Amino acid sequence: MNVAEHVERAACSAPQHPAIIFEGKTLSYEVLNLCSSALADTLRRKGVRRGDRVALYLPNIPAFALAYLAVQKAGAIAVSINSLFKSEEVKYVLEDSGSKVVFTVGELLQFVPRSDRRGIGHVVVCEGTAEGAESLDDWLAAGSASFRTERTRPEDPAALLYSSGTTGFPKGVTLTHHNIVSNIRTTGKAAGFSRSDRLAVFLPLFHVFAQNFIMNGGFEFGATLVLFRRFVPDVVLEGIRRENITMFFAVPTIYIGLLSAGVPKEKLSSIRYFFSAAATMPEEISRRWTDTYGLLVYEGYGLTECAPCAAYNHVSRHKFGSVGTAIEDFDVKIYDENDHEVARGEWGEIVIKGPGVMKGYWNKPKDSVWALRRGWLHSGDIGRMDEEGYVYIVDRVKDMINVSGFKVWPAEVENVLYRHPAVREVAVYGVPDALKGEKVRIAIVLREGASATQEEIIAYCREHLAVYKAPDRVDFVDELPKSATGKILKRVLRDQAA
Repeated sequence: MNVAEHVERAACSAPQHPAIIFEGKTLSYEVLNLCSSALADTLRRKGVRRGDRVALYLPNIPAFALAYLAVQKAGAIAVSINSLFKSEEVKYVLEDSGSKVVFTVGELLQFVPRSDRRGIGHVVVCEGTAEGAESLDDWLAAGSASFRTERTRPEDPAALLYSSGTTGFPKGVTLTHHNIVSNIRTTGKAAGFSRSDRLAVFLPLFHVFAQNFIMNGGFEFGATLVLFRRFVPDVVLEGIRRENITMFFAVPTIYIGLLSAGVPKEKLSSIRYFFSAAATMPEEISRRWTDTYGLLVYEGYGLTECAPCAAYNHVSRHKFGSVGTAIEDFDVKIYDENDHEVARGEWGEIVIKGPGVMKGYWNKPKDSVWALRRGWLHSGDIGRMDEEGYVYIVDRVKDMINVSGFKVWPAEVENVLYRHPAVREVAVYGVPDALKGEKVRIAIVLREGASATQEEIIAYCREHLAVYKAPDRVDFVDELPKSATGKILKRVLRDQAA
């Protein structure tokens, strides 16, 4: 078993079918397969062996897929590095993973350690120029396209994806070939991927959502990836029209932005399938999208630690506000603090078991044992399950606010505020308070042309929620801090408040 076999199969069955479309250029499955084989051969010639780590410090360009496939074919482990990381962050991931080779671009080369590389033998520049650096073109020319893909075992590590590091240093999530292959087959079937589909890929490929669900999932079913460097609304909307994109994958903040901008329905007319993940979709936004554009936004739930999907809403019957039921071969339960299953309808920690669950955290055995205790992946997310097995996310454990002993889940308050006509985006978070322990704070981005006061928002919360869930202060801001995947970073808001 090897992850890269999906592209090899597509290259045999439909060699001229487009694998990647990027900035007006098309890469066929045949060319992608031959080039990745040549690059794998060069990796082997440069000393990369089975189980070695190779870092991909790259933006969304075709070279990411090419390097990723080459690493898999060589039997090595692909290490994804956030392309927004700077020197210290890059150095940490490279040292923690023990990467021997780094693929990057000229623009990011300045952040790759030069004098203290600690085992990094080669730095390969895939776009742009850098004096004295090795180039992707040279590495492709040096390799043989007849390279035979390494036959890895299902339990062999295929990829290291570093967690966001919201607490302490990020951990390298170790995903095996079986983790990835089983997950992309199941989720691709649930989503209905086909060779005729064209998938919008503007979410960062270093993140598990885009890397596995979209890129690897698309390749598994022989679809075409329409690749964008990042999400720029006008560029993506024009790309949807020009390339006749049929499947759209985003995070909630992007759906919120498109709704707020009033994008005409005809600009999305080629799309048959919308999907949201990586953060909880507010039910109000999901309903508003369906009312406006006539199609559901399908949702999934999972973590980097389960490759990533564990639940899906839904192949048969969609429920607004839910992330669905466990996908094929997965089991999802709700546990209390003593790791006992709670009754249906009660909230607790979401725990997961299934073929996509990680092998562990790279070089962190204690953290691995704790996360996988008693054979279940403990998500750190709080949720509940209804009588039909549909899961509803309450919030992250770390985001819960304790006000005088009362639990306040930010997502509940946010869902109420998204119904306010002036609110475009909102983040609810806790700040320390000497008397109550914590108090509720809200940051709001208003809709264009709308107005609201702090007193009005507090009164609105008190009208619709228990008094202790209402904020003591409301900040109106131009934008909310977000990660590269579009997640709102509440830790930044908490740090700013402190």
